[in-house]
Amino acid sequence: MSYTVILPRSVLKQLAKLDATVQTRIEDSLLALQKTPRPAGAKKLKGRDGLRIRVGDYRVIYEIHDWNLQIIVIQVGHRRDIYRE
Repeated sequence: MSYTVILPRSVLKQLAKLDATVQTRIEDSLLALQKTPRPAGAKKLKGRDGLRIRVGDYRVIYEIHDWNLQIIVIQVGHRRDIYRE
């Protein structure tokens, strides 16, 4: 079973602001989520919904919808900024 990774417009804007090498690394991680939505380094967040994976100094926060095989990316950003709301 392969999951579909959904990137809302806000996430695409966040990705566009990043350096090209960082974008490539994050895109590779998102492609890997299609086959393994809960990789070994993924952690459930406390205080808000979703999981997070680490990509160097950057974090990808996402939700998994198992009933329709979708992964919705909520936020992408540097670790110093990602958890602030």
